[in-house]
Amino acid sequence: RRSLAPSQLAKRKAGDEDEEEEEEDWQPPTSRKRQKAAGETESGDCYRSPFRKPLAQLTNRPHCLDSSQHEAFIRSILSKPFKVPIPNYKGPLGLRSLGVKRAGLRSPLHDPFEEGALVLYEPPVLSAHDQLKIDKDKAPVHVVVDPVLSRVLRPHQREGVKFLWDCVTSRRIPGSHGCIMADEMGLGKTLQCITLMWTLLRQSPDCKPEIEKAVVVSPSSLVRNWYNEVEKWLGGRIQPLAIDGGSKDEIDRKLVGFMNQRGLRVPSPILIISYETFRLHAEVLQKGSVGLVICDEGHRLKNSENQTYQALNSLNTPRRVLISGTPIQNDLLEYFSLVHFVNSGILGTAQEFKRHFEMPILKGRDADASEAERHKGEERLKELISIVNRCLIRRTSDILSKYLPVKIEQVVCCRLTPLQTELYKNFLKQAKPVEELKEGKISVSSLSSITSLKKLCNHPALIYDKCVEEEEGFAGALGLFPSGYSTKSVEPQLSGKMLVLDYILAVTKSTSNDKVVLVSNYTQTLDLFEKLCRNRRYLYVRLDGTMSIKKRAKIVERFNSPSSPEFIFMLSSKAGGCGLNLIGANRLVMFDPDWNPANDEQAMARVWRDGQKKMCYIYRLLSTGTIEEKIFQRQTHKKALSSCVVDEEQDVERHFSLGELKELFTLNETTTSDTHDKIKCRRCVNGHQVRPPPDGSDCTSDLSQWHHCADKRGLQDSVLKAAWDAAVTFTFHHHSHEEQRGIP
Repeated sequence: RRSLAPSQLAKRKAGDEDEEEEEEDWQPPTSRKRQKAAGETESGDCYRSPFRKPLAQLTNRPHCLDSSQHEAFIRSILSKPFKVPIPNYKGPLGLRSLGVKRAGLRSPLHDPFEEGALVLYEPPVLSAHDQLKIDKDKAPVHVVVDPVLSRVLRPHQREGVKFLWDCVTSRRIPGSHGCIMADEMGLGKTLQCITLMWTLLRQSPDCKPEIEKAVVVSPSSLVRNWYNEVEKWLGGRIQPLAIDGGSKDEIDRKLVGFMNQRGLRVPSPILIISYETFRLHAEVLQKGSVGLVICDEGHRLKNSENQTYQALNSLNTPRRVLISGTPIQNDLLEYFSLVHFVNSGILGTAQEFKRHFEMPILKGRDADASEAERHKGEERLKELISIVNRCLIRRTSDILSKYLPVKIEQVVCCRLTPLQTELYKNFLKQAKPVEELKEGKISVSSLSSITSLKKLCNHPALIYDKCVEEEEGFAGALGLFPSGYSTKSVEPQLSGKMLVLDYILAVTKSTSNDKVVLVSNYTQTLDLFEKLCRNRRYLYVRLDGTMSIKKRAKIVERFNSPSSPEFIFMLSSKAGGCGLNLIGANRLVMFDPDWNPANDEQAMARVWRDGQKKMCYIYRLLSTGTIEEKIFQRQTHKKALSSCVVDEEQDVERHFSLGELKELFTLNETTTSDTHDKIKCRRCVNGHQVRPPPDGSDCTSDLSQWHHCADKRGLQDSVLKAAWDAAVTFTFHHHSHEEQRGIP
């Protein structure tokens, strides 16, 4: 709006008079834009730059609106060849259209000539003439392990993967597609089997996947471990389905979905399931077919009569891999069951096997066998081994010495306390198991006597209730206990082994940041461990048969974490002795021996395995002069005790003579080690190791594997030295990096 101030009005009035004078000569001005458009340069009012060219009118509209020409124009734009959006890519897709089959020779999934490539199959070399005749669409290609896996495989694992692939593709034994992976614990059997599965799921000589689906059956405590291992090594390239809990309907729904998957790219091609769950839901899995089944801890299948074996055997799959880290024992029926499961018919029927192999071999091993029978038995045994070794691979843990820290295994003989000694002698007098054996029969009471003595060696508290009830062998024994004794609190001083354990834990806790695994065959003993830990304020976790599968995986993962505060991991050898990876600890205490040496080996291999960074110490505690030393001697002499379950009468009769059983029920109070007395060690004088024997050997018996005998002066372990004066009488120890093996 214009201002109404007097000064402004006067100015406007004067300006109006000037405009009236100019109106007479006024002409409409030409705009600058029009001048530029017309190219006017003569007018002085044009300020366009002489260097600027005038703009031309756009003329790039379609010259023709004919539909056929328009369509041809659009097709010419869209028909440009596909280009891979990777800088400097020189692959074979540069001139291909998507979805169009490529012409020419087929090529392998991975480069077989790359440095470090693991080639499982190499097509035969063809002459120039044969190359002209061969159908290019049927030419076989190399099968090469994914470099992601081949780069991390150790030499023995590469050999194992090649063996597994040859077996399941029927290249080792024509018509048979199974094998047994019997490597010792810690050699990476899981990684080798994951490599096998991944290779079969992605490639074959026919340039397509060998299988669509695979099933891994394992103990319940290892289901989550298998899932984690697949994730670890394949890094999300595959999505396995792990069944570790849920209702029956929920599990059935998942299994039906798994079995209904079809095609080259199955969303979840690997099923991980426990033996128990598989047995309960076998009907669902038997309705379809599976390309491969892997049975972890496969020694569960040594009895062909149990339901788990029959359920797995009825699964529709030709390719079967059985994993067992424990040696197959000298039971020929176990040999037959395991081999028959993976390669049915390779040893004939059960009757044919018994007639052709078992009877001649057993006769040849009899003490009264004739020379002809002995010779025939040896021939049949060699024939059996030659057949089995075509589908069985086994390497010992000596290989690990190159990759893992030193492991020292120590057998620690602990003297009984006065209370244990009196209870032990009192039991042998009252129960009289030896006199019962003189009658020529093995009674149920004889078997229970073995269990009672083993529990007494662990701690008197485990047989306290029997003393209160005055059961056979414990009448009047209650008076031997200290006055005011109660089982509510643990008293380590009443047990030699518990006293040594208390010292080991205290010294370890105060002098290092090491963690300890405690293993026992009895949950009652684990209860005592818990009481001891609460008294000493040690943080601990416990894994036994009552723990759910999901919770087991979580506590193992937490314990292995370097930042976890737990000092002790309590483990029931029956529930978690197989397959667990407890590398968070580097000390393991085997509190009581098992009749089956394979069980002890499995439990003791939990800490010395891939990923371990510290020196490992294994303590095997034995009560001096008792039944525990007899059990250890049986293990060491490699008796056929792996299938001996003392709760079954027929098994005990099969594996023990009456004379051997009588020897179990004795107590040697005068020795520092009954085992050391029996080996007739020639390198010790008065119980002290002073020199090696002249011939370079250590001992004169099979126990020479334990080739270092030591009293307190010879000990290298400071933790055990501190416990020596408490109750230790003698030790055998073994270095993992020496040539002899630790556990026979």
